[in-house]
Amino acid sequence: MSKPSEVERAGFRKILSLMPKSDVLSLSDTVTNKLIVVENTKEATEAIITFTKNAEEFLRRKKVNRDLIFKFLVKEGVVMPPNSEKHQLVKRTLELWSSAKGQDMVDETRQKPIETASDSRDVKVEVGFDPLVLGQQFCQWFFQLLNSQNSLLGQQPQDWGPQHFWPDAKLRLLSLTGSEQMDEFLGAELVSLRLLALTREEHLLFSPNLEPHGVRALASPHGLVLVAVAGTIHRDAACLGIFEQIFGLIRSPLENNSWKIKFINLKIRGQDALGGTEVTAPALSYNSSELELLCS
Repeated sequence: MSKPSEVERAGFRKILSLMPKSDVLSLSDTVTNKLIVVENTKEATEAIITFTKNAEEFLRRKKVNRDLIFKFLVKEGVVMPPNSEKHQLVKRTLELWSSAKGQDMVDETRQKPIETASDSRDVKVEVGFDPLVLGQQFCQWFFQLLNSQNSLLGQQPQDWGPQHFWPDAKLRLLSLTGSEQMDEFLGAELVSLRLLALTREEHLLFSPNLEPHGVRALASPHGLVLVAVAGTIHRDAACLGIFEQIFGLIRSPLENNSWKIKFINLKIRGQDALGGTEVTAPALSYNSSELELLCS
């Protein structure tokens, strides 16, 4: 079988960086049959990557446990049900690495044209950007940031707050869970707090579908970029339903042209409202024409 691809090797490094030093050194001994002597985690990481036959072999190692793969996927913006078994997480990771999104991961490590890392304050994009690339990277950054506020994940909460929104930001929240309820929130502080409550108090977990049928983006001549995304919502082991979310993004010239959120339209549909519809990887119901109306 062919050696691991560049995408897979980049993934190996990310997973190994989440491991305790002792486990990385131990895994290096296992993979190399103790024929290679290493002195630190950097050397151990390179030895593991060099002597690993393929991605599946790496992921099925005992040291690469279920919790480690789950944590890696969450950091990549791929949220699986918390009760997923290891073989399901392995399958999803292999799919990630074989997808175009996986290639973006390699491009990101090479030249970082788009900053969406957890320590970035906002999303930044170079001149001449592709709106769809921005949309995918923005969604990965946003939901990783929002989900980190959910204490059930056991993650360190990232820097959530009104600084990611314009002062006059607006949130329209439509909930179809038994009955229909529409709420609107105006101002960066209120919008930020309401979204925060979804994950911190209600313990919801948002899993965006970043495949082509799950995300769309377009840019207006006036500087507004619309990003629409669909996904599933979870709490503990239960899938509660699906969501569709539209973001309006505008650059902030006073903050290094970072993108900040101008408005959000969030529609949540519970299982009762879906009527047995498949919710594994929901597709957007919005088309380009409907998004163009929001740009006008």
